[in-house]
Amino acid sequence: MAVERHGRADDRGSSQLGRPSGRPGYDIQQDLESGEKLLWTGQPRRGLMLRGADVIAIPFSLLWCGFAIFWEAMVFTQGAPFFFRLWGVPFVLVGLYIVFGRFIVDAKTRARTVYAVTDRRVLIVSGLFRKNVQSLYLRSLPEMNFSEGQAGRGTITFGRTGFPQNMMIRGWPGTGTSLPPAFEGIERAAQVLDIVRKAHNAA
Repeated sequence: MAVERHGRADDRGSSQLGRPSGRPGYDIQQDLESGEKLLWTGQPRRGLMLRGADVIAIPFSLLWCGFAIFWEAMVFTQGAPFFFRLWGVPFVLVGLYIVFGRFIVDAKTRARTVYAVTDRRVLIVSGLFRKNVQSLYLRSLPEMNFSEGQAGRGTITFGRTGFPQNMMIRGWPGTGTSLPPAFEGIERAAQVLDIVRKAHNAA
């Protein structure tokens, strides 16, 4: 298991040792197996969350959106045929999403995400419109990577990190299935890592 400590992050959010409240009416107990014991539950940071890859993604998205809007403005002001006016609309919409929309989707997704560690599994419950449950059994846990920021908040990633994973962004079109599962932006991350380690050793 690789353990790394790096980065700084704003300490806003509601990830906690205790019962999370991000999914109204949801109880993590309903997703536990018979006899399974809950060891920890929490949530990721709330609100806007920037990642290392945004150093490249933000300038790229601004260039994309700016050019798309420029194109649309030109074809309208020059009286181009309707086809050319319509052609640029999808590019403008994609540009607006990657500049603004992805941050809204990411924040709303994290607000409805619940993490849990049991004596058998690591669980990630997420989804904006329907519940999605990722389950990793402790006996077969992949490589774990740990990064810690300000005030003990950090991220535990279950799987390989590095290039190209570090250049992928949650909420960016097409990257959702390529990113390894992670407890992202949780409070007391080092304590949670210790809980996972002990549960993994005991499994």
